[in-house]
Amino acid sequence: MITLLTILTGIAMLATLGTLFAGMLGLVRQDDPVRSNQLMRWRVILQGVTVALFVLLLVVSR
Repeated sequence: MITLLTILTGIAMLATLGTLFAGMLGLVRQDDPVRSNQLMRWRVILQGVTVALFVLLLVVSR
């Protein structure tokens, strides 16, 4: 269980980082502002999922 949570947490972290960079690139290039805003919303959602998985991992590992 701990291994699965560790892997899921790592994947969520990488997804958050990828979404962050994609949103920042969109802002810098001044592409479609709606798309950039949507990517930033997804980043916030992914951050919440990552934090929840990390907390769950800490609880399970005790």
